[in-house]
Order: sequence, then C-alpha cells, then structure tokens
Amino acid sequence: MTTVVADELQQMKTMIRNFVEKEVEPYAQQIEEEDAIPQHLIEKAKELGLFGMSIPEEYGGIGLNSVGKAIVLEQLGRTHNGFVSLISAHTGIGSTGLVKLASEKLKQKYLPDMAAGKRIGAFALSEPGAGSDATNLATQAEKVGDQWVVNGTKHFITNAPVADVFTVFALTDKAKGAKGGITAFLIERDFPGLIIGKSDKKMGLRGSYTAQVIFEDCMVPEENVIGEVGMGYMNALKILGEGRVGLAARAVGSSEKLIELSASYAKERVQFGKPIASNQAIQWMLADMATETEAARTLTMMAAEKIDEGKKVIKEASMAKLFASEVFNKVADKAVQIHGGIGYMGEYPVERFYRDARITKIYEGTNEIQRLIIARKVLEQN
Repeated sequence: MTTVVADELQQMKTMIRNFVEKEVEPYAQQIEEEDAIPQHLIEKAKELGLFGMSIPEEYGGIGLNSVGKAIVLEQLGRTHNGFVSLISAHTGIGSTGLVKLASEKLKQKYLPDMAAGKRIGAFALSEPGAGSDATNLATQAEKVGDQWVVNGTKHFITNAPVADVFTVFALTDKAKGAKGGITAFLIERDFPGLIIGKSDKKMGLRGSYTAQVIFEDCMVPEENVIGEVGMGYMNALKILGEGRVGLAARAVGSSEKLIELSASYAKERVQFGKPIASNQAIQWMLADMATETEAARTLTMMAAEKIDEGKKVIKEASMAKLFASEVFNKVADKAVQIHGGIGYMGEYPVERFYRDARITKIYEGTNEIQRLIIARKVLEQN
C-alpha cells in the first residue's frame, strides 16, 4: 500500500471506531431487547458509505480492497454483532458476486442502489438438504424462452426479510451437478414467484434476520445470470472465500472488545481484599485471549493481502475463518468466566457476545468443512 492509501485507511479506521463507540454501542442493549436496529443507525451507516465498502467508486461505492474491508469489519465487530451482520452480509457475500462476476449491465442496474443502501443484498445458497454439502442443491432453474424458471427453497438466508436482491444458486443441469451444472442468478424480491418465509428465532444475532426464501415458478430474465451458466458452484466458492476473511475480521474485533471488557472488570472487581486482576489465573486467561486474538488478526490480514495480490486464497481464507471463529468462542467463554455471575446476566455485553460467537463456527461453512478444505490443500501441495 502507498502511504496515502495507508493514511486513508487509518482515518477510516478511526472514523468507524468513533461511530461504533459513540453512536452504535449506546443502542446495543436496545437492539438486543427489541430485536431491531434503530433506523437512524442504518441511515448513519449509509452516510458513512458502509453499505458500499465493497463496491467500486464508479458505481457509487468507496471501493475498499480486502485489507481495507478487513480493517473496517474488525472495528464493526467491536459492537453488536446483529448490527454488523446486516452490513457485512450485504457488503460481503451479498454483493461480491455482482462486483466480481456480473455483466456490466447488471452492475449498472443494481450496484449504485446497493452502494447507497437503497437495496439490501443477500446470498442464497443453503437449503434444507444442502448446507455443508453445497453440491447437493435441489433448487432448479429451467430455461424457457428468454427467461429462467426457478423452483426450490433456500433457508437460513441472512437479510432475507429485509433484502431487495438475492444472489441465488440453482441447478441448471442435473447430470453435470457441481461440475458445470449450477448457475448463479440475481433475483429481485419483487419478481413474481419469490416468497419470503417467516423470520427465524435464533440463539443470538438479534436485529439480524434470517428466513427461508421460496421460489415457485419464479421468472428470472436471462440477463440476470451472474457469470457463466453452469459455473455457479465455482463462483460460490470464490464469493465465500472472501466472505470468510470478512467474518474472521469481525471475530477479531469482537475478541478485542471482550479482552478490553474483561481486563477493565478484572481491575475493578475486588475479592479477598484485592482486584482479581492480581490473580495469576485471571492473568493467564487474559494472556491467552490476547495472544490468540493477535494471531487471528495476523492470519486474517495475511489472507486479505493475498486476495488483493490476486492470489488464490481458498486455504488461507478457510484458515482465517476457522482460527478466528474458534478464538472468538474461546475468548467469549473466558470473558464470561472472568466476569463470573455478572457475565451470565443479560444486561451485560459479554453474555451477548457469548451467544453471538457460537454461530461463527457454523455459517459460511462449518469449521469441520474448513478443516477438510485446508487438509485437501495441504495434501495437494505436499
């Protein structure tokens, strides 16, 4: 990076940190209790360009590279994870396919509104029978004249209840399957035949909504194919790879916030006549939390840098997602332990982070799948 770019990223990091601490964090408990993000926070995020961070400047976005996005998402990870999820699902897997693979006509039509936050994006790959095994899609698309007719059901789709555009993967050639028979489509919420199911009730991520997306003879114009017909599975892997780095960055930010909360509490909480921070047991927990979080940050930024260099990062992205999510869960567990009984109470943020951490080991590819991906790459390379 040039000095100018580095300076700009530092300024953005400071701006996002201030936004998180001064404007979002005061509403974190309200988001948790009401399961809704205040509209004024969404509008402020739009003003800051957060909905367009992944979208090039020529389409109205701010065009951050992967390192820049990781820096911003790390800062956003320091606050309510439901708020962050709305933005990151839109700017990550919800728009990456359009930016990287769509025709110029599709980009011109959709990206400006997505950059402004006027249209929210979602990524629809998972199905009741195709979660970790994304090759087992049942949703099908059949070519009829100059349109595709889509039928099937997607589930656990982040942003589905509020999304305007969906990157949808469907089987277009059953015989070929994942090897040339899956295609990606850009489908608008208002297309006839697209139905949004009721919002899911989740353990965490309040204010971030998921739901089923059902297609019943949904008519999609031929021009709304993203990339090449039949190359959808490979496209999904590319999109998910970058998304996993973003998820890792968010996990690092959340871990960092939990360390700060835990250290502060340990210095204030007095037991047996002294702050619990003076106890070696607490110090060792904090040491492990800090060391593992810094390692996760380094691994995440390394993967982001390789993306910006144009290198294939399937292994590195999986490593970053795997390690950072595991660290987040361990840090959250230790944070609750350091806080003791108070850490189990709903009005304290560590309890919220503890619940929100759990999904990071599952979505955008379970950690078991990440280990398989990493192992296969290691075996190929050695």
